[in-house]
Amino acid sequence: MNGTSLLGAIKPPPPIIQIASGKGGVGKTWFSITLADALASMKRNVLLFDGDLGLANVDVQLGIAPKYDLGSVIAGRVKLSDAIITYRHDTVSGNSQGDFDVLAGKSGSGVLNALTQPELKGLQQGIIVLGDQYDHVVVDLAAGLDQSVMSLCPKGSTTLMIVNDEPTSLTDAYAFIKLLTRQEPQADIRIVINQAQSKEQARRTFAALSNACRNFLEFDLQLLGFVPKDNLVRDSIRHQTPILFRHPQSKAGEAVKRIAEALLTKIPVNTVASPQSMTGR
Repeated sequence: MNGTSLLGAIKPPPPIIQIASGKGGVGKTWFSITLADALASMKRNVLLFDGDLGLANVDVQLGIAPKYDLGSVIAGRVKLSDAIITYRHDTVSGNSQGDFDVLAGKSGSGVLNALTQPELKGLQQGIIVLGDQYDHVVVDLAAGLDQSVMSLCPKGSTTLMIVNDEPTSLTDAYAFIKLLTRQEPQADIRIVINQAQSKEQARRTFAALSNACRNFLEFDLQLLGFVPKDNLVRDSIRHQTPILFRHPQSKAGEAVKRIAEALLTKIPVNTVASPQSMTGR
């Protein structure tokens, strides 16, 4: 891929929201899809970018089969903008409310994992340039600490770290935050606790991660909200349909909608959330 072909005129980063997790299996891709859907339902123009450069599955969870994907872009067959499609909830009535654009990844492609730093930088700049067309670009990053993951994190963007109460989730999230804050000391990092059994458990999980970051990194985290454990999540994934469309009154879906609303209020960053300000109660 020729990185310079994606650059265009370099401008300040758009409102890019990166969805990250230290490890797989915490619901990061489901959350990315649901957040994009929630923002779109609020009449925001949204692009969901599958930034997992090895195990992409946004297309699988949405039940779509795009003609072109990120692999096509890397291979030089199409431009980044040409690989974008619109995900439509209701193809019968033509109601476009809640529709959002998708740039699918390419699962299992060794080429994507082997991108050079200049190519990754070109991809990052491509995301920034495309963002001029959208209110929000939601980037579903790969799980883990691979350099390709960190290279897709433009400075000035917002990172939502998805964690659960498993020790490995917290440990790997801490490692990700450590690397990101080395790269960007003033990074805007906000924590979302997923699959929480209760509000109290979510607070304890956040406290464990927050204390570690404060004590060892001298970095204060912000708790943006939590998503309760909800069996309807699995049902929506199994049916390859966003939960806000299939189960609009679900607890998990409602929690993500509140998180989307909190993002739009521009909550000050790098502050420890008080119990009263915790989204998802």
